[in-house]
Amino acid sequence: MPANRTEQVLARLADLTPRKIVAELDRYIVGQGDAKKAVAIALRNRWRRQRAPEGIREEIAPNNIILIGPTGVGKTEIARRLAKLTGAPFIKVEASKFTEVGYVGRDVEGMVRDLAESAIDMVRHEREHDVEDMANDRVDERILDLLLPPPAEPAPAAPADGTPSVFVVSSSGGVTQEHDLARERHKRTRDKLKQLMLDGQLEQREVEIEVAASSMASFDFAQQGGTPDGMGNFAEMLDQFLPKRKKRRTVTVADARRVLLDEEFDKLINHDDVVTDALDRVEKLGIIFLDEIDKIAGARSELGGPDVSREGVQRDLLPIVEGSNVQTKYGMVKTDHVLFIAAGAFHVSKPSDLIPELQGRFPIRVELKSLTEADFVRIMTEPENALTKQYAALVAADGTELTFTEDGIAEVARTAAQVNARMENIGARRLHTVMTTLLEDVLYDLPERGTEPVKVDAKVVRDRLKAIAEDEDLRKYIL
Repeated sequence: MPANRTEQVLARLADLTPRKIVAELDRYIVGQGDAKKAVAIALRNRWRRQRAPEGIREEIAPNNIILIGPTGVGKTEIARRLAKLTGAPFIKVEASKFTEVGYVGRDVEGMVRDLAESAIDMVRHEREHDVEDMANDRVDERILDLLLPPPAEPAPAAPADGTPSVFVVSSSGGVTQEHDLARERHKRTRDKLKQLMLDGQLEQREVEIEVAASSMASFDFAQQGGTPDGMGNFAEMLDQFLPKRKKRRTVTVADARRVLLDEEFDKLINHDDVVTDALDRVEKLGIIFLDEIDKIAGARSELGGPDVSREGVQRDLLPIVEGSNVQTKYGMVKTDHVLFIAAGAFHVSKPSDLIPELQGRFPIRVELKSLTEADFVRIMTEPENALTKQYAALVAADGTELTFTEDGIAEVARTAAQVNARMENIGARRLHTVMTTLLEDVLYDLPERGTEPVKVDAKVVRDRLKAIAEDEDLRKYIL
């Protein structure tokens, strides 16, 4: 079953040809055709490897990629959208964090453990979606039992004093035991309560439920920094061996539903299947995005200092990227076929400053282009989640319509490009700075200003961003 689910994910890749992958990425990311083409080929090759003869399948290594380009040009977004497109486990790791004080070599393996956790969450969410209707039905029945407990069952034997059972004669002359009559009344009341619950009229009614009392609070020391690698799971492992304590709490029906739904999911979902499926998906489809890899690159130094630390991080990354077995709390994970996408601006260093062994594990290098004024116009109009559409949705929440004219968008793009050219170039992120300054008064005055539509044209942009255009000291507008 788990293997079949992973095969289903791989089967979805069959319809994703490289051209279709690029077309899908074009919906969210403007330009950078070379980078999109490289990641599309790398993704398609994962499906192709699964269709290769078994004898050669294990020998086909993934095409790890280095994306080279300044900040804000879409490097991270390309990798993130790629993972969402395929349903692949994905994590983003800042390579520079491995050079922080207190770093130890085995911390590098933590990114594989994080990838396994991401896959577990992904697979469990899929399984929960599959059994959601059944779980909700069970929760409804449990809540009804709490609101209206069933009548007590009659004693199996006659009373010791020989008192006979009580019978009730109905209007039609039928004779019914008292317990049967109580059961019918209970069923009628229960049906009424169920209808009220389905109509949402009982959500604030209070019920008493049993919840598990966490015993992990006494072991918070295991979660604190400075503990050896693996100690972070100590409290969880210890909690499994301690007896489960229960405590009763009075909560609303709405809160009880959340607690009981988690319990029903635990009963309906086989955790071992989830783990097996998730680890299989990590090994076949996992994507690790190594950002800021240029921060651990540097010229060789024969002296001590940060260069030695950076080279040490590279050597610790090497076996993970080459392919090794990493122990996680769910079992061993092989990284031989995990796809690594690295990215960096490489302003100070260059890819050749990485140690040769690590360079060899990233055979595909793509240079992303800096964004131009024309790109900014496209970014604000073409993507499905364009910035202009986002702000229009925010303003619409207060009942006001926000529209941008073509010349208004062009003026915003010109201003953003101008600020990037005069100060630090932060790419498309500059649009957020400019748009926030442009619409600051509008967002502040809502909803008191009324529902009069807001139209942003070139004149409005020039008037409101006049300070940016004239003031050489732009520090106020720098992220």
